[in-house]
Amino acid sequence: MPDPSPSADAVPRAPEALAQPVSVIIIEDNRLLREGIAAMLRQQPDVAVLAAVGDSRDVPETGAHREPVIVLLDVGLVDDDSLAVCSRMIASTPGGRIIVMGMAALQDDVADFVHAGAVGFIMKDATSEEFVATIRHVAAGGQSLPRALTSSLFTQIMRDGDYASPDVIQESVRLTTREKEIIALLGEGLSNKEIAARLYIAIHTVKSHVHNILEKLSLSSRLEVAAFSRSPGNRR
Repeated sequence: MPDPSPSADAVPRAPEALAQPVSVIIIEDNRLLREGIAAMLRQQPDVAVLAAVGDSRDVPETGAHREPVIVLLDVGLVDDDSLAVCSRMIASTPGGRIIVMGMAALQDDVADFVHAGAVGFIMKDATSEEFVATIRHVAAGGQSLPRALTSSLFTQIMRDGDYASPDVIQESVRLTTREKEIIALLGEGLSNKEIAARLYIAIHTVKSHVHNILEKLSLSSRLEVAAFSRSPGNRR
């Protein structure tokens, strides 16, 4: 029987509206884009736009009951350091979750923002449905990294070694619980047959999970996955 663990798309698709409205602050210095995103989000019954500003210094003070859950942050603010803003918003907004917005593949910058605490990335040319889906998913506690950015993230991580922990990487690409279990077992040197026996699943299911893991982590072999699983900072 196939493994019931759900597969994780890079950008979640068509999630249901949240039971409680999610508060959003938009920090984007392109006024046309900022106003467009704000207008689009205000049409959603489960989204409350607290502020749409072009400078992080214009973010209003919010009471505890009005803390923004989501901060949509422009990756390249002209008059501010977006990476510093990300760190500052994480520190000053308990419960706040940062989604970084970019116009092109963020390449090396992706790792910097993950390290600073961002849990979501979205391209500025994404559809309104993708914006809403990402916000709902991240507000519900998930992480979201567009598939187009995954390769650049792991190019950075593999080159820099321990720049970011494997635990951070796993959360960023939204590996399933089953995939994390299989990564750990690959690290122990188990074969597909042994993993299937350990987890009480079919061998072909293990093969499918290994294929998905290689794709998500931009790795080319089981040996690379095993090395990844034994990297410093990985959960045991």
